[in-house]
Amino acid sequence: MSTTDAHPPETSVEPAAGQAVKETLEDYTLRFAPRSYRRWTPMVVATTALGGIAYMADFSIGAGIAFSHGTGNALVAIAVAAVLIFVTGFPLAYYGARYNIDLDLITRGSGFGYYGSVLTSVIFASFTFIFFALEGSIMAQGLKLGFGLPLWLGYLVSTLMVIPLVIYGMKALSKLQVWTTPVWLLLMVGPLVYLVAEDPGTVDRFLSYAGTDGDGGVNTAAVLLGAGVCLSLIAQIGEQIDYLRFMPPKTEANRRSWWAAVVMAGPGWVVLGALKQAIGVFLAVYVLSEVGPAAATEPIQQFRGAFDAMMPSWLVVPLAVVLVVISQIKINVTNAYSGSLAWTNSFTRVTRHYPGRMVFVLVNLGFALALMEADMFSFLNDILGFYSNCAIAWVVTVATDIMVNKYLLKLSPHAPEFRRGMLYAVNPVGVVAFTAASGLSIAMYFHALGDTLQPYSPVAAVVLAFVLTPLMAVATKGKYYLRRTDDGIEEPLLDAEGNPSALTLTCHVCRQPYERPDLAACRTHDAVVCSLCLSTDKVGDHVLPAR
Repeated sequence: MSTTDAHPPETSVEPAAGQAVKETLEDYTLRFAPRSYRRWTPMVVATTALGGIAYMADFSIGAGIAFSHGTGNALVAIAVAAVLIFVTGFPLAYYGARYNIDLDLITRGSGFGYYGSVLTSVIFASFTFIFFALEGSIMAQGLKLGFGLPLWLGYLVSTLMVIPLVIYGMKALSKLQVWTTPVWLLLMVGPLVYLVAEDPGTVDRFLSYAGTDGDGGVNTAAVLLGAGVCLSLIAQIGEQIDYLRFMPPKTEANRRSWWAAVVMAGPGWVVLGALKQAIGVFLAVYVLSEVGPAAATEPIQQFRGAFDAMMPSWLVVPLAVVLVVISQIKINVTNAYSGSLAWTNSFTRVTRHYPGRMVFVLVNLGFALALMEADMFSFLNDILGFYSNCAIAWVVTVATDIMVNKYLLKLSPHAPEFRRGMLYAVNPVGVVAFTAASGLSIAMYFHALGDTLQPYSPVAAVVLAFVLTPLMAVATKGKYYLRRTDDGIEEPLLDAEGNPSALTLTCHVCRQPYERPDLAACRTHDAVVCSLCLSTDKVGDHVLPAR
C-alpha cells in the first residue's frame, strides 16, 4: 500500500481534526497505543495501575454490608464477588495489555460492533462519575472533620482539585501514583496491624458481629445482596486497562514480568479491593460504639478511631485527613481521566466530531458534583446495587466472547478489531446478550419478579450474559463480527511474536505517522488513514466498503 499524500475533499473530515490529532497524541485517547510511546517497564505500568485503586469506597462498602447482614455474610459476599471479578477481569486485562487498546475498543470487536459499544461506554462513564462522587463525598467528610469546611464546599473542593492533574495523561498519572503509593499503604495497613497486636479481642468482636438484620449466621439471600453491591466494582477493570494498554510488547525475555504485571494490575486489583472491604468491616465494628452506625461507615471516622488508639491525639485527625486526601486524589484523577475517555469516545463515534477530551472531563465532574450535592453517600448501597446489574452484564458478555466465542467456538475473530469500516455498526451477539441480561436483572432488583428473587439479580445478570453470548454467536454463525476481513494494507497487523506491528505509515489526512494497527486503507485515495480520521469522516469518503 502506497502512502501517497493526496489531499481528501475539504468536506470529508472536520476542520478541527488538527487539534484532535494533537490532543489524542498526548496519551493516544481513543486509539491504539503505539510501541514507540510505551516506554515503561511492566512493573512501572502495574504500579501505576494499582495506584488507581487507592479509593476509600471499599471501606464504606464493606462496612455497609456488615451493618445490614453481619460480618459472616459480608465476608462471604466479598469473597464471592472477588472471585467473579477476577475470573471475568483476566481475559479483558490480557487483551488490553497484549493488543494495547482500552476496554471500549475491546468491546467493539468482542460482540458489540462499532456503534453498539456506545451502550457500554456510557455505562463505564457512569461508573467513573458515580465513584468519583463517592470518593469526593468521603474527602468532603475528611475536610469537614479536619478543617470545619461545610460538606457542600468540600464537595466542590474535591472536584476542582483534580482538574490540573487530569489534564495530562499517562506520563503525569504514572508519576503521581508511584510516588504516593508507599505513603498510602503505610497509613492504611499500619493501624490494622497495631489494633490486632495490641487488642486481640477486636478480632473476636469483628467476627461475631451480627448486623442489624442478621442473626450471626450465613444465608444465601444476604450473601447475594452483599455480593451485588461489591460487584458494582466489576467495571473497575476498565480503569485498570486504561493503564495496561501501555504495557510493552510481550517477548520471551520479559515473559514472566509481563504476565506478573498483567495479573497483578489487571484482575489482581480485586485482591487488594476485597482486603480493603474486609478491613472496612473490621474498623467499622471497632468504632461502632463510639460514633454510631451512620458515621461508622465513613472512612474518616474509621481511621480516626484507629489512629486514636496508637498515637498522640494531636496527630490523629491530621493523619486521617492526609490518608483520605491522598486516596481521593489517587483514584479520582483516574476516574476523571477514564470517564473523559469514555464520554469522548462515544461522542466522537456518534457525531463524528472530536470536541476535545477536556470538555468531557468537565462534563464528568459536573455529573459527579451533582451526585455529591444530592447526598448520594446516604443511599450508597442502593445506587451500587442497581448499577452492578448493568456492569455485570457488560463485563461478563465481553469476557465470555473472548473466552468462549474466540478461543473455544472460534466464531469471534481472535485478534481484536476496533476500526470504523472493519466492523458492523451493531453486532447482535453482545448487544442482545447484554440488553437481555441487564434488563431482566434490573427488573429482579426492583422486585418486578417478586421479593424472593430480588437478591438473585446479580446471579441472573451473570448467568444470562454467560449463556446468551455464545448462543447468539452460534445463532448468527459469527456473521456480524467483521464487515470486512481485509483492511487494504499488505503488511501484517501482528509481528512474528504476535504483538501489534511497529511498522509506521503516514495518515494522508492528518499527515501524522502511526503504527500499523491504527491504520486502514483509504477508500478514495491510494493511501492510508488513521482510526481517528476514520471516526471523524463525516461523509464516509475514507471508509472502505463492505466485503
